[in-house]
Amino acid sequence: MLVVFVGLLVLSIVATLTGQLQLTSAGTAQAALQLLLPILFAGLGGLWAERSGVINLGLEGMMILGTWGAAWAGYQWGPWAALLVGALLGALGGLLHAVATVSFGVNHIVSGVAITLLGAGVTKYLSTLVFLPISANPRQSPPLKGFDAFTITPLTDALDGLVKSNTVFVTDVAGILQGLLSGLTPTVLLGVLAVPVTYLVLWRTAFGLRVRACGENPVAAESLGVSVYAHKYAAVVVSGLLAGLGGAALVLNPGQLGYLEGQTGGRGYIGLAAMIFGNWRPGGLLAGSALFGYVDGLQLRAGGDAVHALLYGGTIVAVLVAVLWFVQRNWLAAVAALAAGLVVYLVYFFVDTIPSQFAAFAPQIVTLLVLAVASQRLRPPEADGMEYRRGEGD
Repeated sequence: MLVVFVGLLVLSIVATLTGQLQLTSAGTAQAALQLLLPILFAGLGGLWAERSGVINLGLEGMMILGTWGAAWAGYQWGPWAALLVGALLGALGGLLHAVATVSFGVNHIVSGVAITLLGAGVTKYLSTLVFLPISANPRQSPPLKGFDAFTITPLTDALDGLVKSNTVFVTDVAGILQGLLSGLTPTVLLGVLAVPVTYLVLWRTAFGLRVRACGENPVAAESLGVSVYAHKYAAVVVSGLLAGLGGAALVLNPGQLGYLEGQTGGRGYIGLAAMIFGNWRPGGLLAGSALFGYVDGLQLRAGGDAVHALLYGGTIVAVLVAVLWFVQRNWLAAVAALAAGLVVYLVYFFVDTIPSQFAAFAPQIVTLLVLAVASQRLRPPEADGMEYRRGEGD
């Protein structure tokens, strides 16, 4: 909660000093909420797989399968069918990954890359076969019918008065909350619900304990009677299912409502980065997904000028991090943070705006920067990515 408060305070300061009110507008928050969903689902998928000891670099391919399945089913039977079939095709990709890595001992990275290539190739063939006769474009599906959006009106009406008060920080927080409570769909609710459900299952049930034991020490888990293969299979299939839901969330995005070849845009990999940023925990993963979704939504709504204003916010964050590290007597890291803040401020001072071509890659750049800062405190599962054969402990 302290990190959230500091983040909101920094955004409020930047919006006030730079005049970029889109930084804290309801529209930006609403767009960020829709854009973080695919990243969140993909990150949760990576979390399930890696907690069982399987690296899932095939999240991107499973998302691609989910996008095509959701578009095909959504065109035939509506949005609920889109979610279901997208999840099922993603789970099928997860099953292939489990067969390759768990049963046959294929290198996890090789299998994940192969599934991503397979997903792209299969959907391209199926699109030509299915969508070409009805859309005249093999790369795109016909427009789909999405979910009806709803707004929590009593709360948004109450927040509207705070937004119009033009009070520093209060108006900014109210604008963000208003956006988060507007234009909601069942896909949003499903994504929000998936975070606590993942936590409760993996950290508060016997099944979750066994899954995490397989990722930490499968030999010890087997010695206690745990069926390691079965738990790894279950976790990786759930991983693919969640990645497929991420693809369906892309297709059902109110601003798009359809399949387009290449629309995942590396979000499976960004979801993996969000999972690492969150230190393989659901709460941290949600924070990472929100960060990347926010930057993506901001650059789409306000373009290079708003991203340019974020550089000023980056300078403030760098100074705060440097102060924290000075207090912790981490001198080298503190000096490095100050130097990075100075470089960012110089870019902000001498450059008037960020070109739109560069601003489009802002989420990916934020991904790299966040991972670089967070790398010192990361702790993956002990046996993550290691090959395991039944009976190794005998």
